[in-house]
Amino acid sequence: MTDTNRGTGELLESAMTIDNADASVATKNREDLPTLDYDAIVIGAGFAGLALIHYLRKLDLNVRVFDRASDVGGTWAWNHYPGAATDSESYYYCLTFSPELLQEWSWTHRYPGRKETQSYMRFVADKCDMWPYIQLNTEIVDAQYMEERGYWQVTTGDGSIFTCKYFISGMGMISEPMIPKIAGMDKFKGPIFHSSRWPTEGLDYAGKKVGIIGAGATTVQMLPVVAETAGSVTVFQRTPNYILPAMQKLMTPEWEKEIKSNYDGIISKCRNHVFGMAFDSPVGRNAIDTPADERERIFEENWTGSFRWVFETFDDLLATPEANRMAGDFIGKKMKARIKDPALAKLLVPNFDDYPLFAKRPPLDHGYLEAFSRDNVRLVDIKNQEPLVEITETGVRTTENEFEFDIIVLATGFKAYTGALEAFPIRGVSGQTLSHKWQVQSSSIMGVCVTGFPNMFVVTGPQAPFANLPTSIEQNAMWISRCIDKMEREGLDVFEPQAAAEAEWTTATSNIHEQTLMADGDKVNSWMMGANRDDKGARVLIYFGGANAYYDALDQSADEGFPQLTFKKLS
Repeated sequence: MTDTNRGTGELLESAMTIDNADASVATKNREDLPTLDYDAIVIGAGFAGLALIHYLRKLDLNVRVFDRASDVGGTWAWNHYPGAATDSESYYYCLTFSPELLQEWSWTHRYPGRKETQSYMRFVADKCDMWPYIQLNTEIVDAQYMEERGYWQVTTGDGSIFTCKYFISGMGMISEPMIPKIAGMDKFKGPIFHSSRWPTEGLDYAGKKVGIIGAGATTVQMLPVVAETAGSVTVFQRTPNYILPAMQKLMTPEWEKEIKSNYDGIISKCRNHVFGMAFDSPVGRNAIDTPADERERIFEENWTGSFRWVFETFDDLLATPEANRMAGDFIGKKMKARIKDPALAKLLVPNFDDYPLFAKRPPLDHGYLEAFSRDNVRLVDIKNQEPLVEITETGVRTTENEFEFDIIVLATGFKAYTGALEAFPIRGVSGQTLSHKWQVQSSSIMGVCVTGFPNMFVVTGPQAPFANLPTSIEQNAMWISRCIDKMEREGLDVFEPQAAAEAEWTTATSNIHEQTLMADGDKVNSWMMGANRDDKGARVLIYFGGANAYYDALDQSADEGFPQLTFKKLS
């Protein structure tokens, strides 16, 4: 996919028309500092970019959001693959800063597809008059902190340079695709691409032979749709998934009325839930303390779709090995009941001896298992039975077979949490890049600030929780806006993240990780720890102390005046 960049003249013209109010783009910086183009530059026009426009505009800041995509939406502007949809239920997979927007927008399904989610984000931009602050089709290729003067210089793909006081990444934690290094990838004569870069102009796969390398959440969504019309689909699987049922359904008028009359409570549930979701948990019972027949009844009664099953049955499913095994066994039993071929079931259904439930994020199912009962769908185990050797001019060769394809899709995941921040040089103090700083350990302060990178914020960066993203994004945006508000009110020019605070957060995150099932290095080889990358070693990328505890830490930091940061006035 190729991005096109606006010309310099158009960029400067659009910069002069923000909000149709400013006659110039002079910033509020002191007179002895250079005149900056913007108070804040944000990269990414997804949920983070829209949230930051809202919160920073309330501070009367001059904000510019750049995105290389041709539309707002972030992830939902890029993932055009068939079947792309949210795994969070629609009514809490949204921004909550406006009660009016929550009441005006109507979702059509329990889990919205890509088009509906992107339409929602356009709706937010329209209703809140955000478009004048957004510049699309513009790729950022370099960002550098100008140490002597305390500002950031940002360079676009066409060579245009912009300056700002605050530099903010809203690029997302799962946005930079992981392209595998498979021999012969340049030889294949047909279309070959990462699933998150599905051709925007569309792709005719009807009657074609399609190969999908990777069997994670994307393939679970994509396979049932592609298999309906493709001549054949072959899935190359390394690791099977615990698959939970989605149980998609329409949003009825009655359900919508119930939701909209209880949005304050829904928002509160998300803010105070361990995964940032509107679930009724904890429930005050443990699987290991419950008699087997009663445990089975509770598991069965709550088998109604979504991640709710994990959080609204028992409180210890992710905390103790015994309970985790019980949950995994129940899921495995449900999966096997939907797979006709016992030999295939052995390949598709994981168990606790493979890895614990939630060591890899379980996908929600929209007909994935049933798709393998079709005559035109095949599964290839490339971990244990026939490893993948190379891609040829006509398809894929394993140790046992050669497969011919018209199209190859690389559903191989992402460089989670840090990939987008390392995709181009972001240079802090003394010119050090984030990629260099994070070569061994991806440290941060609460996932929002990084030592050595003054006046830079990151939304849901490394060592933030893995949770319902809009909830975490909005909590981050509020913390960022409160920090900037302090600086603007007090006439402060620079904040420097403290090394001691970063070390403290990194140690705390690591200590919590060691208490979880994720710490079993023999079983857990997850992208959530960066284990899918060959350019860096595995490391602790996620705060597992609970999203609610993390949000509390953000609030405490802001209430106490941001003690993790050192503030300065430039002389």
